[in-house]
Amino acid sequence: MKMKIFQTICRQLRSSKGFSVESTALVAFSTSSYSCGRKKKVNPYEEVDQEKYSNLVQSVLSSRGLAHTPESLLEKDALLYGPVVRHKPPRQDEGTRMPQNWFPIFNPERNDKSNASDPSVPLKIPLQRNLIPSVTRVLQQTMTKQQVFWLERWKQRMILELGEDGFKEYTSNIFLQGKRFHEALESILSPQDTLKERDENLLKSGYIESVQHILKDVSGVRALESAVQHETLNYIGLLDCVAEYQGKLCVIDWKTSEKPKPLLRNTFDNPLQVVAYMGAMNHDTNYSFQVQCGLIVVAYKDGSPAHPHFMDEELCSQYWAKWLLRLEEYTEKKKNQNIQKPE
Repeated sequence: MKMKIFQTICRQLRSSKGFSVESTALVAFSTSSYSCGRKKKVNPYEEVDQEKYSNLVQSVLSSRGLAHTPESLLEKDALLYGPVVRHKPPRQDEGTRMPQNWFPIFNPERNDKSNASDPSVPLKIPLQRNLIPSVTRVLQQTMTKQQVFWLERWKQRMILELGEDGFKEYTSNIFLQGKRFHEALESILSPQDTLKERDENLLKSGYIESVQHILKDVSGVRALESAVQHETLNYIGLLDCVAEYQGKLCVIDWKTSEKPKPLLRNTFDNPLQVVAYMGAMNHDTNYSFQVQCGLIVVAYKDGSPAHPHFMDEELCSQYWAKWLLRLEEYTEKKKNQNIQKPE
């Protein structure tokens, strides 16, 4: 009501001559209770007692300045994140390391002419059990920590699924299947007149069906299940077969697998095993010929086509260097074990 009276007075004053009212007067004479009662906003930082906290601010700023030294930074990092783990230099790969005691895989005293003789009966030299380590033992004793970890993990998983007794039965069956597979191959690759009786049941397995396309390219068998010994490097082994594969004389290693292994690297240490046999046979006086190639054949129980992994002379030489490193590692490990034994 008061506002309406005020507006009426203003209109009358405007209409009168020689008198004017500025628009700012309306604001100056405002009697609104809202504008008068509104509280002024207060900045919360203005309420802080600056003098009271000045010492704290000064100490924080001074400590920050002191922290920018190598020693104090290391101490702070150790407190916040734990002790510093020093970066380890990258492990030198076996492919770049060379054996300390080099010995050639091939025998310079045996030439290619020695390969021309094709014995009618394949050699089968029995393995003499003695104190000389076998190729299999050397490889088992020098597995990497990663190989041991995955092998142990697989074993524990199988025990959880099958139980202790079930796992023993499983491994026993795997060994028996592998043994029968090698017996069947020996029966197939041996001359017919040397076999008194062929076990036809052995020839009906899925493994034999798996390698049929490989056997078509195998000829000129020189040795079957025959022992080799490297007198200089001091190790022995029992190779599966020495024969020509697609016209090239090879040490052939027959393997069985439940999983496909289409690549050579899927065979793990099998290439080292093959070249170890090659190097020993090429320097074994029981053999007059020399082998420069290797072949790993992975057969499958379901009869699916086996995977052949051919190793030429260059590839065999590369794996031979790795085998020599494993052999040196085994020798060093045995030496340390003998030193630590109590008298």
